[in-house]
Amino acid sequence: MFSTIANIYKVKDLRNKIIFTLLMLVVFRIGSFIPVPNIDSSVLANLSERDFLGLLNTFSGGALRHFSIFAMGIMPYITASIIMNLLAMDVIPLFARWAREGAEGRRKMTQITRYGTVVLGFVQGIGFSISFNRMYPGLVINPSFTTYLIITITLTAGTAFLMWLGEQITESGVGNGISIIIFAGIVAGFPDQLRAIFATEFSTGTEQIFLAVVKLVIITAVIIAIVAGVIFVTQGTRRIPVNYAKRVVGRKMYGGQSTYIPFKVNSAGVIPVIFAISLLMFPATIAQFWAGKPVADWFIKHFTYNDPFGAVFYMLLIIGFTYFYTFVQINPENMSENMRKNGGFIPGIRPGQATTKYIVRILNRITLTGAIFLAAVAILPVVFIAFTNLPQSVQIGGTSLLIVVGVALDTMKQIESQLMSRHYDGFIKK
Repeated sequence: MFSTIANIYKVKDLRNKIIFTLLMLVVFRIGSFIPVPNIDSSVLANLSERDFLGLLNTFSGGALRHFSIFAMGIMPYITASIIMNLLAMDVIPLFARWAREGAEGRRKMTQITRYGTVVLGFVQGIGFSISFNRMYPGLVINPSFTTYLIITITLTAGTAFLMWLGEQITESGVGNGISIIIFAGIVAGFPDQLRAIFATEFSTGTEQIFLAVVKLVIITAVIIAIVAGVIFVTQGTRRIPVNYAKRVVGRKMYGGQSTYIPFKVNSAGVIPVIFAISLLMFPATIAQFWAGKPVADWFIKHFTYNDPFGAVFYMLLIIGFTYFYTFVQINPENMSENMRKNGGFIPGIRPGQATTKYIVRILNRITLTGAIFLAAVAILPVVFIAFTNLPQSVQIGGTSLLIVVGVALDTMKQIESQLMSRHYDGFIKK
């Protein structure tokens, strides 16, 4: 491990990318403590105690508790990305055509996603500024149309800046920028959650110390087991053998070899979890506009995974998005067509439509396993809170852990590939 870290700093290009990523994260953390104008920060002392706000606060890296310029985090961008991906599945022919045009099409869709982020951020910013002042009277100083507009514009600008920051990390740093920002926000909240656990467990007197220690040991062991399980499922693959027939092109002979196609158990990574949590939060956020009305209060109460309805809906979203994102990444029809053109075939399966159906069947089976695992792990905080009496603000396991482990693995793989390309040993030993 230490030799690998030393190798990273020997590669100038990789070293510069890591330093750039860290500097961008420093900017993100500084912005998380800069409050928006015209608010009284002292009103926000207990902001993270509510279930819904505590979850948002976790993803924003504590920015919501301070009602900072980054209070909305990157969630409007994720929501806009979800909408664009859905519309690109032959809902809007123009977007579907862009999705098939390669890099140029992706550039156009990214531009539309940026505009959508600003629009969604503005709407969500209005909801935040008005509803938070209702929930916490006195938060907004001299509330008026102009005051709310300034706060909304500031929040929208903060989200737009985070979107730009993520793109810069993707282009000039290490890893997926948006995922790295979410990762940094979650990790930044770990110390506060540890303090909350210790404050809860060791505040009942010396006679309960032994039981508190036992509970903490069990929680730690479960977390380690979850991390190991996430890594195991994330790294798990199903190898489909492929043979290539011999063919003569000019004076050269090609093919006549065997290889395999590695299908991951969880090809979608943590993207379905991020998509699902974003969609779960969205209705409750919009309902804040009409807080106090029966229908709005129903959405606010039930669209959180601490509620049974919200928990089931959240798990179904994860399973659905896992299938959706997997088949967006892997197109069985294109894969079978490319194999046929290159003289490849799966042993025992006829080329063409039969191969497509076989690949779809395999993907459906292994994706179901990965999707159920993601959904089960994502809902773990509810189980922990129910059986350990921990405060609602503590997000043990679940979504946070999935994202942290998933992003860490993806980033490690990128560093690994760059080290191996320069003939250095990576993290994974063969």
